[in-house]
Amino acid sequence: MRESRVYVDTSVIGGCCDPEFQEWSNGLLDDFEAGRYGLLLSSLTDAEIEEAPEEVKDVYRRFRELAQEVLDLSDEAMGLADEYLRHRIVPESYLDDARHIAIATVAAADILVSWNFKHIVHYEKIQKFNAVSLEMGYKPISIHSPREVTTHVR
Repeated sequence: MRESRVYVDTSVIGGCCDPEFQEWSNGLLDDFEAGRYGLLLSSLTDAEIEEAPEEVKDVYRRFRELAQEVLDLSDEAMGLADEYLRHRIVPESYLDDARHIAIATVAAADILVSWNFKHIVHYEKIQKFNAVSLEMGYKPISIHSPREVTTHVR
């Protein structure tokens, strides 16, 4: 059985430095280091990390070294993100949240992991993202918090 391809958004990386989330974000990083999952990052994450504190940038370097693939924000992904906005799943001011999901969906990631409970890891929104994705010809994606995915708890 192949390893699951897991797309990580920026909140997970920042979570490694946040006392509220670090146990599970760092546990997930341990999973990637152990080869338990294939790590997917994106050019969008690269751009978002540029504004992060040095501590988060240091953690991101570890993620970047482990990445199986760094996905581009393609025209295809931008089009899918626009469909999410058109269906009002997220407000236009949160376009990058839609883009993270679209990048992972277009790349056929198995799981997207995030700490964003308002716009991403939310039962009703997950259903809507997947309905639009299916309508557009993509397979559904599982969306979870690191706490639900990691096998390492410190």
